[in-house]
Amino acid sequence: MAEPAVPGTTADGEASVGDLVSLAVRDVTRLVRCELELARLELRSDARRLFMSVALTGVAGFAGILVMFMLSYALAFGLITVGIWNWAAFLIVAGAYVVLGALAMLVVYVTLRRITGLRQTRDTVQEDLALLRGDEDASRPAANGAR
Repeated sequence: MAEPAVPGTTADGEASVGDLVSLAVRDVTRLVRCELELARLELRSDARRLFMSVALTGVAGFAGILVMFMLSYALAFGLITVGIWNWAAFLIVAGAYVVLGALAMLVVYVTLRRITGLRQTRDTVQEDLALLRGDEDASRPAANGAR
């Protein structure tokens, strides 16, 4: 006589509820373990890629800084060959970097001034909370201006 497909089956081929629940729990447990292992492998692979990207970005940034130094010296020595005194040529290059930095800070300042701090979101959330409280009169004037 052949073994039944599901342990604990009776002669008429029906399995008990306990056996079916046991099989379902075992299958779900195996599925969860496999999913966790897959997630662990994917996370390890992504971490390796992220580390490589960060390292290569650092190398590129360092190379960029070296290029800026070389171009700064080239500009200063180019000004010297035009006939400008040595100290004045390097001072002009430094001044150009000060102006560039000041312009960058001005752009940052203007950009930060435009940050609204989620003003519209706060207004709509306050309107929604007022509506949920049943205070319909308080939310009507603000709703017309925000929406």
